[in-house]
Amino acid sequence: MSQTGNISRNILIADDEAVIADTLAAIFKQKGYNAASVHSGEEAVVAAQSAEPDVLISDVVMGEISGVAAAVLIQQRFPRCKVILLSGYAVPIDQLTSATVDGLIFDFLQKPVHPEVLLQHVKGLEFNAHKEHIDSV
Repeated sequence: MSQTGNISRNILIADDEAVIADTLAAIFKQKGYNAASVHSGEEAVVAAQSAEPDVLISDVVMGEISGVAAAVLIQQRFPRCKVILLSGYAVPIDQLTSATVDGLIFDFLQKPVHPEVLLQHVKGLEFNAHKEHIDSV
């Protein structure tokens, strides 16, 4: 159980700015989550195979594989994985539209995002996941 009383969630954080990914992972760990950080879209896809994330928090603009492309691949493998995309840049609408066409379901937050806002957002995702479970019983 996490310190918040919720079932502990696996959170994978991908950002090519290592200090951001690593700091967010440390904050989530302090709050009782299982959190791991990676620094590229490629690393996110590989890490997801073993981490089996409940939540992916990813920067949009990264190296060879963008955060959007990595999220599509991860969500195809783990359909219950919630995705939160972050960007400090104006994201081309065609990139997000293309991801939606590819079946990606995601939330989008503009950087900079205060860690507390991100924590509350993840808690909201957990609440919705719990509610879906209750509704299906």
